[in-house]
Amino acid sequence: MLGSTHGTLTTDSRRARVIACGEQPSPVVHGRPADVDDLDVSGRPLYADVPDLDRFFRPGSVAVVGASDAEGRPNTGITRQLIAWAERVGARLHPVHPTRQSVFGIPCSPSLADLPEQVDLAVLLVGDPLPVIGELAEAKVKFAVAFASGFAETGAEGAAAQAHLAAAVRRAGLRLLGPNTNLNAFEKFRDDLDGPAIALITQSGHQGRPVFAMQELGVRLSHWAPTGNEADLETADFISYFSEQPEIGAIACYVEGLKDGRSFLLAADRAARRGVPVVAVKVGRTETGARTAASHTGKLTGADTVVDAAMRQYGVIRVDGLDELQDTAALLARARAPRAEGVVVYSISGGTGAHFADLATAAGLPLPHLSAPKQAELHQWIPEYLSVTNPVDNGGHPVGDWRGRKIIDAILADPEVGVLICPITGPFPPMSDKLAQDLVDAAEQTDKLVCVVWGSPVGTETAYRETLLGSSKVATFRTFANCITAVRAYLDHHRFVAAYRSPFDEAPRTPSPSFRKTQALMRPGQQLSEHAAKQLLRAYGIRVPREQLVTSAAAAVRAASLVGYPVVMKASGAQIAHKTELGLVKIGLTSASQVRDAYRELTDIARYEGISLDGVLVCQMVERGVEMVVGVTHDELFGPTVTVGLGGVLVEVLRDAAVRVPPFGEDQARGMLGELRGRALLEGVRGGPPVDVEALIEVVMRVQRMALELGDDIAELDINPLMVLPRGQGAVALDALVVCR
Repeated sequence: MLGSTHGTLTTDSRRARVIACGEQPSPVVHGRPADVDDLDVSGRPLYADVPDLDRFFRPGSVAVVGASDAEGRPNTGITRQLIAWAERVGARLHPVHPTRQSVFGIPCSPSLADLPEQVDLAVLLVGDPLPVIGELAEAKVKFAVAFASGFAETGAEGAAAQAHLAAAVRRAGLRLLGPNTNLNAFEKFRDDLDGPAIALITQSGHQGRPVFAMQELGVRLSHWAPTGNEADLETADFISYFSEQPEIGAIACYVEGLKDGRSFLLAADRAARRGVPVVAVKVGRTETGARTAASHTGKLTGADTVVDAAMRQYGVIRVDGLDELQDTAALLARARAPRAEGVVVYSISGGTGAHFADLATAAGLPLPHLSAPKQAELHQWIPEYLSVTNPVDNGGHPVGDWRGRKIIDAILADPEVGVLICPITGPFPPMSDKLAQDLVDAAEQTDKLVCVVWGSPVGTETAYRETLLGSSKVATFRTFANCITAVRAYLDHHRFVAAYRSPFDEAPRTPSPSFRKTQALMRPGQQLSEHAAKQLLRAYGIRVPREQLVTSAAAAVRAASLVGYPVVMKASGAQIAHKTELGLVKIGLTSASQVRDAYRELTDIARYEGISLDGVLVCQMVERGVEMVVGVTHDELFGPTVTVGLGGVLVEVLRDAAVRVPPFGEDQARGMLGELRGRALLEGVRGGPPVDVEALIEVVMRVQRMALELGDDIAELDINPLMVLPRGQGAVALDALVVCR
């Protein structure tokens, strides 16, 4: 609730309290406490803080608390692995144990206070890390890792224990990975691979294994962050950090639940600014998946439609399977930006080409017809009876001789072509060997993307294992579907990055005059009457019908003559949510007698139903247009979200709506309309005129401003229906529901 009249905080004072670290830890931006320019109108940060994790991944010194070399003890295997890892990264390792003189021949300190030097990283092999946190603070340790389980993943009691741990970590001024994490950060990475690397973030270590194993296929990995329960360090921290590392070409994530929606968006924004692709498997598309993920990590999974929309807003590429995560991340990490968006399918079989082209076209890949001169050029080497429009079918024989390379080079030379895809459904030596080599050689000479789908289920063939996988230029896939998914993501990502403008740069920092006008209207914990809700809309510049609130039949007749017949009459009161179902709406009234009768009927129904009214609205009747709904809801992860969709009864029947998380620009508002299945209604159907789409977008943007300024104080806002009139005539909010928090 806003407004000093109720003894509560204004947005300015809320912002000041956030900066002063009242309710939450003080926001940090660029390594310093946030100031007013770093926060939006409701006190949320506008920029991601990038933690300096260099000393986590490459520490100079490491302490292992609870180190052991006793055979059969779980800590012994972990200690042995940490010793090997420390040697690889050049770190000095110090075992810590109160009763041991040495561990694996390394002198052991009885406590952290007795370490011979200040350490960068402490690995806690203890059942309860909480008592150790104070010692870490005393020793000025920068980072710690807690493997212990039994926290938020176990339920309410564990969640409370994790909250205590997180609070202790904040007070200690260190950064913690875990609890409920594992040894993935200390894996052995291959150092003989070149090119941009994939950085991996997982909340379940086992789910990262397929991506980690890609090193055996020649794909470089540089980091693995197993975030566990994320009591402190979270997925967003690692996305922000990895986005700044020059050797990282893509970030691959397996996400079960987001700790904080805002932090995730800020991290994704940083990656988008840097042009670093983020590819994610996000659990929780179904109720079962969401429930299982929560039991595993103890975090909110979020309404999946909101998570999905938020990821699209900031260019996070969401995939469903770990195989898609592997292939898409690998392609995006290694391939340079496309020179053109045209995709050409090249095959030795007409059936293979047609099948792949069907699937690619259905997925939205652009498969342009090659020009007549280009087709004539290709027919120098390909028989005339074979199609070379796209897909290009060479019939098989040209692959085995000098013509094969000529065909590939000619296709890649076309300025409209940015991607060449060659599906090889099965090995057929020696022609498949020659084809693979020609594709690899051509890829070395071009700046365009060359993809191969090797369809053999065996995967031991020399053409695959050595020729194709030995090339850092050719993107090799094992299935049609994964190739199409990855290429579509590749084109989408570079198109997105080229046009990206961070909405956080344009987000309002100070409240608008509209905000100040509305403070007196808000009622904490209550629903506003339609009349009050429309006053709120009017304050934000959203058009409502001509109307008057009356408390007598005679006043209703006078109001109708001023508003102009025909009129609509509605009961107005804070308790009314669904007026139509209760018979509290009368439409098409054309005379004074009808208005008097309607007034008596509406007040009689309200009295019978026990509904308190603040009056009856006499409204201008607006008929010609398309009914839409625009609203604000409060998501547990992301806060206020804005929804637009088909309105009236269709919103409940068809559920045809699109959602965005503020802040967003007009391009995103326009994109919301493009996602609607019923968007053709806006263009005019059955002879109807196209509607005023620009006015609709303006309403969406004004509602977004309301969400940004009032989102913490509004549980729900629905403009339904918003009548969008024919082009050039605007849009009118015919009804509105506002529930205050």
